[in-house]
Amino acid sequence: MTQPLLQVTDLHTHLALPHGTLRAVDGVSFTLEAGRTLGVVGESGSGKSVLARSLIGLLPAGVARAAGGRIVFAGRDLRQLSEHEMQAVRGREIAMIFQDPLTSLNPVLTIGRQLEQVLRQHTDLGVRAARERAVEMLAEVGISDPRQRAAEYAHRLSGGMRQRVVIAIALACNPRLLIADEPTTALDVTVQAQILELLRRLQDRHAMAMLLITHNFGVVAEMCDDVAVMYAGRLVERGSVADVLRHPRMRYTHALLQSVPRTEGPSHVRLPTIAGQPPDLVAPPPGCRFAPRCNQRAALCEGAAPAQADAGGGHLYSCWHPLQEAST
Repeated sequence: MTQPLLQVTDLHTHLALPHGTLRAVDGVSFTLEAGRTLGVVGESGSGKSVLARSLIGLLPAGVARAAGGRIVFAGRDLRQLSEHEMQAVRGREIAMIFQDPLTSLNPVLTIGRQLEQVLRQHTDLGVRAARERAVEMLAEVGISDPRQRAAEYAHRLSGGMRQRVVIAIALACNPRLLIADEPTTALDVTVQAQILELLRRLQDRHAMAMLLITHNFGVVAEMCDDVAVMYAGRLVERGSVADVLRHPRMRYTHALLQSVPRTEGPSHVRLPTIAGQPPDLVAPPPGCRFAPRCNQRAALCEGAAPAQADAGGGHLYSCWHPLQEAST
């Protein structure tokens, strides 16, 4: 049996805050096969971005710490590697697209220079060859007049073009895994569609796996093979996109799907919302972390955390009172 490209087991990442330890990632486990796309979805503050940074060891020094678990990528436990060894993995084997392309790019270096730095760091290309490869990468991500754009600075580009540059940098060394942290944030709908189509095309061309972090179920339905729903530092439901979106079992997943705007049906119907706020992860509730906001909670929900259950076909969920074959 072929081993998955990425296998995360019981991952814990803690943040040291003045008022206590925040469990940003609290016992997360999942696998990702080569060539497939896993979407991680959830509200803001659920731990999605901390999870992404934990995978490649880009956590804020002095604040965050790896508190347990294993991250096995291509047969190696990344949490056992030294920082020097991780530097050889980042950018070359695992690349990441961050939320805000403007803050991801160096304002005092040209676009071409930033691409050249990545290529010189991780390949044996010389100066001239790296410069030509940088121009080729800009053309590959759909930037017109790439040689001219390579000589410009980030502030002179539109949001969509900056995002394309960030994608070019991430893919410069043909990584086996791309982590995309809300890659279409703050982009208008037309540009968002273009960026998603670009990612899908480049993924097929380079045969890479992708971990796509988003709060948008529409993006998940369009882009992903599998989906993991994250709430309060934990994965509360995961499975194939078809299973989870059509037959959610966990009450939080169902509530998220119900709150998605729909074009069909009467226009005057009030959109459902999820009451309350996510819990404080410095002192989370003892039972199901969604229980204080769930309209179906019972005493059991507030007293003990639900064990993981299997709905079949790899569809896993954690809920004391799951929906039975619910359809959205």
